Amino acid sequence: MKRGITVLVSLSALVTVAYFTVSKWAIRHETLTFNDPARDNRSVAVDVAVRRDKEMQANAGMITLPVAILNHGNTVKFSGYSFLANVFAARGYLAVSIQHDLPTDAPMVTKVGELYVGRLPQYQRGIANIRFAVEEMKKVQPNADYDHLTIVGHSNGGDISVYFARMYPDQIKKVVTLDNLRVPFMTDGRFKILSFRSKDPRFKTDPGVIPPEQVREKSGITVVQTDYQHTDMSDRGPDDVKSTIQGMLDKFLEDDSPLKPVETKTPPAMTEPGPVALYAPVKN
Repeated sequence: MKRGITVLVSLSALVTVAYFTVSKWAIRHETLTFNDPARDNRSVAVDVAVRRDKEMQANAGMITLPVAILNHGNTVKFSGYSFLANVFAARGYLAVSIQHDLPTDAPMVTKVGELYVGRLPQYQRGIANIRFAVEEMKKVQPNADYDHLTIVGHSNGGDISVYFARMYPDQIKKVVTLDNLRVPFMTDGRFKILSFRSKDPRFKTDPGVIPPEQVREKSGITVVQTDYQHTDMSDRGPDDVKSTIQGMLDKFLEDDSPLKPVETKTPPAMTEPGPVALYAPVKN
């Protein structure tokens, strides 16, 4: 019996790998660069992944593409999450991976005792990048649903994703994070959340980020505890890590059943985005 189960699991894994491998041939990747005049023509590059047949149908006005926004972790490039972008594209999404950091930006620092340990300026800049990139993508592909985003992020990009969802909950369909450490999840149940957590002693999640299990069950928050390292959750990670995440993400996207909002007496507190820094010059 055990051997039968082992064979079944192995076959399922092979089917999953084969599915995404074949799908890659039908997926088109393109890098676009926009310049934001409101921020001194700041460069915002995006990697677009889309299934060719779905793109043709959208261009013909036959369908409207769902949209996924991917946000990279600190020191990782926007192109470093193709294993995630391909899952979304294979499911018919328009996947848009945004480059948030520039070489001219000031380095990210940690300030203990400050809100989100001083990372708020990076989140604000990330939100400005997302909103600008979405407006530009509307010109590139108008037949896509930019009003109901699935927003995804790893590490600092995960915190940007949750912060964006907190500020614009009506624009969110689902949230997926990979080991975000600072910004607490919303618990009002307005959309479903999937979060993969690492087992990495170098990266500790701040208290209050992940709500208690009973709250998660009511709020539609699924937390997946893994044995992975924090830095494994990108294209540079091992193949078995990426394939496992792909499989669970695919199942999460398959479930489109509505989530009943949790009754709350007061809305979650949220700060205004405030002014967004343009960039800081770097000395040679």
